[in-house]
Amino acid sequence: MRPFKAKLLSTALCGALGGGVFAATAFAEEAAKAEFVGASVCANCHGEQVDGFKNAKHGIALPKFKGLEFEKSCETCHGAGSLHVEAGGDKTLPAFATVSNPKKLSGRDGSATCLKCHADAGRSHWDGGAHDRANVSCAACHSVHKAQAKHGELVKKTEAETCYQCHRDIKSQMRRSAHMPVEEGKMACSSCHDVHGGPTPKQLKAASVNQLCYSCHQDKRGPFVWEHAPVRENCLNCHSPHGSHHDKMLVGKQPFLCQRCHAYTRHPGTLYDATNVKNQRSQIFAQSCYECHSNIHGSNHPAGKALAR
Repeated sequence: MRPFKAKLLSTALCGALGGGVFAATAFAEEAAKAEFVGASVCANCHGEQVDGFKNAKHGIALPKFKGLEFEKSCETCHGAGSLHVEAGGDKTLPAFATVSNPKKLSGRDGSATCLKCHADAGRSHWDGGAHDRANVSCAACHSVHKAQAKHGELVKKTEAETCYQCHRDIKSQMRRSAHMPVEEGKMACSSCHDVHGGPTPKQLKAASVNQLCYSCHQDKRGPFVWEHAPVRENCLNCHSPHGSHHDKMLVGKQPFLCQRCHAYTRHPGTLYDATNVKNQRSQIFAQSCYECHSNIHGSNHPAGKALAR
């Protein structure tokens, strides 16, 4: 590009950006002139939202714990509404947009409204966390006016369904198991993950995958005289935590799972494949390798080197 044209383009761009900044500043200054009108005025147009808020957790908690009377509740989060009211519902007028709607803001800006009150230890890792980086706002999961679940004021009836809005691949995995505890309501996503952020990979509620699994499966913790190396390393080497088509949520069917490490070693020295399945070899049926090596997670028996005792 020629220097003259580049300079002309740069000047035009700066002018456009400068105009945008000026307009935003002027809008902010105008919005700052708005005055509080009270929740009863908001109810004239937003009656359904106001009625829902009265019976919701926030409607009960704000007067009780914050000493905030109901009339001030709407504008505490949405901002002073006098200019919005004067716009009379005309969305073409700049004054109409002088109240904020967290649902329509970017994830970080929308969450900033909630974090004014909810900046406790449970959300100390929200900034920079996985959901924050993905531009997910609090309003994507929680509803102040129309919560479908009372616990956590979620936008869906269950915590899992709320998470499935984005994590659809996990939803399909959950449906693979006939007795998945999450699907049966015995566990929730937050049983393992800190949904508001954390310092661990995948926002786990423990320092490692194994430590998290041991919080329920304590019999697998050890220490063992004879340890099974893949077990000690990571439970996910063999198990799929979100569901599997295989028994015990294994990542593969036995004996094929075991053959990923134990190929052509010791007995019987046969790599089982489709041919063996057609021939109905005994090692393919029942518990396969587990039939003999039952202490697969580790053994404390003096003769348990092969994890058979």
